[in-house]
Amino acid sequence: MSLVVNLAAGLIFGIGLVISGMANPAKVLNFLDVAGSWDPSLAFVMLGAIAVTATGYHFVLRRPKPLLDSGFHLPVQNNIDRPLVIGSAIFGLGWGLFGFCPGPAVTSLGLAATGTLVFVPTMLIGIVAASLVRKRPSEIKEA
Repeated sequence: MSLVVNLAAGLIFGIGLVISGMANPAKVLNFLDVAGSWDPSLAFVMLGAIAVTATGYHFVLRRPKPLLDSGFHLPVQNNIDRPLVIGSAIFGLGWGLFGFCPGPAVTSLGLAATGTLVFVPTMLIGIVAASLVRKRPSEIKEA
């Protein structure tokens, strides 16, 4: 049951990315180009997403536990540290240079969008490299 719900949620998310234009790197890059051909439409997409998410959290967190898990898995840290700043900078550079972030990039693979065949494998290599860097040397030897 959990797999079906996760697949449905992913499909709805992907469809939303395509409909909103977030899977189109040119539209994203125009949104980020505030000094040139700025396209503010993605700001409305983001505001809509924030409104839906805030409403969802308001109702869901009133429940004692999620429907398909034993408990909620909410962040326990709220401090701004070096890994957060570095990760955010890398994310921003990737988004600004290519017009993709992870969700839309994976969605765009299904659309055969140009650039995704380079971006997605490079992103996956970066994810693996980051996880190896964050591990202690003893954990790497055991793996």
